[in-house]
Amino acid sequence: MYLIESLLSANMANSLLLLGLTAIICTSSISPTQASSQPNIIFITGDDQGYRDIGYHGSIFKTPNLDSLAEEGVKLENYYVQVYCTPSRAQFMTGRYGIRMGMQHGVLDQDQKACLPLNETTLAQKMQEAGYSTHLIGKWHLGLYREECLPNNRGFDTFFGFLQGAEYYFSHDTPKGQLDFRRNFEPQWQYNGTYPTNLYNEEAVDLINNKDPDKPMFMWLSNQAPHAPLEVPEHYSEPYRDIIKDEQRRSYAGMMACLDEGVGNVTEALKANGMYDNTIIIYSSDNGGPVWDGSYNWPLRGYKGSLFEGGTRAIGFVHSPLLSDHVKGTVNKELIHISDWLPTLVEGIAESTTQGTLPLDGINQWDTIRNGSRSSRTELLHNIDPLVVLSEGGENWTDSPFNVRMKAAIRLGNWKLLTGDDGEAGWYAPPDTNYTTEEGDKGDIVRLYDVKEDPEERNNLATKHKPLVYYMLEKLARYNQESIEPIYGDHYPEEADPCKNGNNCVWGPWADDE
Repeated sequence: MYLIESLLSANMANSLLLLGLTAIICTSSISPTQASSQPNIIFITGDDQGYRDIGYHGSIFKTPNLDSLAEEGVKLENYYVQVYCTPSRAQFMTGRYGIRMGMQHGVLDQDQKACLPLNETTLAQKMQEAGYSTHLIGKWHLGLYREECLPNNRGFDTFFGFLQGAEYYFSHDTPKGQLDFRRNFEPQWQYNGTYPTNLYNEEAVDLINNKDPDKPMFMWLSNQAPHAPLEVPEHYSEPYRDIIKDEQRRSYAGMMACLDEGVGNVTEALKANGMYDNTIIIYSSDNGGPVWDGSYNWPLRGYKGSLFEGGTRAIGFVHSPLLSDHVKGTVNKELIHISDWLPTLVEGIAESTTQGTLPLDGINQWDTIRNGSRSSRTELLHNIDPLVVLSEGGENWTDSPFNVRMKAAIRLGNWKLLTGDDGEAGWYAPPDTNYTTEEGDKGDIVRLYDVKEDPEERNNLATKHKPLVYYMLEKLARYNQESIEPIYGDHYPEEADPCKNGNNCVWGPWADDE
């Protein structure tokens, strides 16, 4: 044990003490008369955006509005999400790990009888309780098979967007011609041919222009861009024609240009309506970029779906005049996770209470972000997926308390342990750079990295620090005992098909049973 403790920093030990103290502090609810002074919150997500794919991470892409907001705010450079869309959104909405609610495997499909569990209290519901108007614009992807699963029934006053994981951008339908676009509960046929990223930003600006002056606003601007299919009006991608030869990458760059333009428009609307000085803008990507669809996570290892840093480390920043002056323009390297947003927004920013939620894994990080204080988070469960188990490997770890063939990862201080991954994922260099793509170092399926010293995960230290590995494997085993079975069930393509079930070719609830 002494050896393990010596590998963990003194700062981490102090943070663990802080975590224990924080857990016993009670937060009181605000009174209704305070609501008007609460900050507005605009939470913006980019979908399938690679870690490299923003200007301030060295990309060739021009993202001046995002870059400016980040440069004047706080960049989160030790910030993590999940490896797929649905799990990230579930943890954002609940402040809880996917293993707690059976959402630890992958994305929910529209023909599965599953959605964000109805016993979970959502961030949107807590913001409503805190006196906020709540708005979701864009992508939901947390289930649609029952009426109770839809955004308006999970805490959002308004919803303008689509329910599945992706759709065709201009037609707003899916491969068989089924519409997936609505305002609240009503299908929206009239937008055929109109690009959704522009529609979403116009909707955001309209909500800002018509905001209730007596209520603060919580808006989740959940872009589909730059998720596939890679479609964009040509005038956004044309400036890259002589710079980016790969057609996919060029379309992807155009999609980011359109998204960036919209963020600029939203920011200007906040200023024009006198809201900017009392607004917090948060930006987050939702998972690592899929290198097969034009995105890149260079120099991080891996891609969407991988528990290497390229699949889990996210683009993130916070911009607001409400930040302390000494943190504006800085980089925050404290450990922050997507599950932290619920307590951060509800307790830290709205000054309300998380009472009524199921036990949270997230931590209130507002003081860490606003003032630059040390984070009390020292441990992070990236995931445990019992549905992804290697058929062989792990011969050197037969006495492990955890099945090392199972896909899992955990972070403890600066140490990260991965299991169930033979290292096939490598380092994928953007074609518009002078770097070279490198293959992974296939080998032992148990991998230990010091991600502070080795963020590219090139040096597996598992055999060098076996006591620490076993200590972290024991933690994984305990988490695994606490987990519930994944809710991803059978598919019902005929029953769900809206052109066959009486829904007039519009995606929406299709089953009454659980």
